[in-house]
Amino acid sequence: MDYSQEIKKLIIDASACTNKPLIEQDFYIIHQPVKHKPLSLPNDKMAVYTFVYKGIFLKIGQANVKSKARYQSHPYNIGSARSTLAQSLLNDTTMNGLVNKNNVNQWIKDNCERFDVIIDAKHKKEVLNFIEGLLHYK
Repeated sequence: MDYSQEIKKLIIDASACTNKPLIEQDFYIIHQPVKHKPLSLPNDKMAVYTFVYKGIFLKIGQANVKSKARYQSHPYNIGSARSTLAQSLLNDTTMNGLVNKNNVNQWIKDNCERFDVIIDAKHKKEVLNFIEGLLHYK
C-alpha cells in the first residue's frame, strides 16, 4: 500500500493546527518499494524515514542535514548506531527464522518499503521532531 498521500495529508492537517503550518512545498515524500536500494539524503535536506513490512511500520526515525549515514545505511546495519532496524529485527523473537546477522541487511531491502518525508533544512529540527512524533502517534 502506498502511504505517501496519507502521510502528506496527516502532516498538512496536523500542522495547520499550529502557528507553523506546513504546506506541500515544504516537503515531499519518497517511496522506496520492496527490493529497494537505499538512496542518499539530498544535500541541504533532512528526513523522517519509515520502514514498512506488510503494512506494519517497523521503524520511524529521523536524519538531519549532517546525518546522511543515518538516513542511507545505519538502519540496515547492526551496530552502526544505538538503535537500528537491523538490530531491532534480530532482537524480535517473531522474526526468528526470517532474519539473522548474515542476512538482515538484505532482508530489509528485499522485504520492507520506505516512505521518507524529505524536508528542506531551513525548517530546523523542531519540524523533524513534529513529523516523527506525528507518525509514531499515528
